[in-house]
Amino acid sequence: MYKWIFGVGAYLITRNIGAGILGFIIGSLIDGYQSSTTTTSRAKSNVSGQDPFEYYRQQSSRYDIQTMLMALSAAVMSADGKVLKAELDYVKSFFTKQFGSRFTSEHLKILKHFLDSQQIPLQEICNDIKARMSYEVRVQLIHYLFGIAKADGDVSSIEMATVQQIATMLGVSGVEFESVKNMFYRNVDSDYKILGIEAVATDEEVKKAYRKMAISFHPDKVAAMGDEYQKGAKEKFQQIQDAYEAIKKRRGFK
Repeated sequence: MYKWIFGVGAYLITRNIGAGILGFIIGSLIDGYQSSTTTTSRAKSNVSGQDPFEYYRQQSSRYDIQTMLMALSAAVMSADGKVLKAELDYVKSFFTKQFGSRFTSEHLKILKHFLDSQQIPLQEICNDIKARMSYEVRVQLIHYLFGIAKADGDVSSIEMATVQQIATMLGVSGVEFESVKNMFYRNVDSDYKILGIEAVATDEEVKKAYRKMAISFHPDKVAAMGDEYQKGAKEKFQQIQDAYEAIKKRRGFK
């Protein structure tokens, strides 16, 4: 899997076929390493009371991206002290569409382990994610986590704080966080927040902010990822366009 992520990602970033080939080779080496560690990891069984980060490290060598997402999902789901069916259904739907047959009951067991843990090692996990995923993909993860929080129709203050904490740990800027947040938690200034500006911005500043956001969050930025990442990117891109059109209409400029 990494050979395609690295290969396609390197080509999209540099538009250089040589860089794409190099990325493919590096990704192939990583895939080979993970394949060799999978057999060893499967021989280990989970022990009750095991340190959460040690458990994470063992599982991540087996399931990698899925495990990282399960850990973050559990953090948001358990933030308000209650795990709702709507949240679980949202997670299952995302994983089914994103990973297809690679999503199994074992992943739900991993999710349950993190939900039952008194403390999820978010900083270590987020550091791992930062080392493996591009900035654009990390922003899409925040979009996904807000989707979990909003699954019951409302984003509570503690869920908001948890997602913001994760965003900070993932290195997502405050502007990008506010942009995604206002897609799920709207107020009178949400259109401006989505574009990363204040309501006092001039028309030219609005246009400039829109162009910058449209380029930064074009769905092509996560073309190497699965369908659900691309779906989230398209939704964000559409909301950027909708916010811009709403401001244009309100202000009366073209």
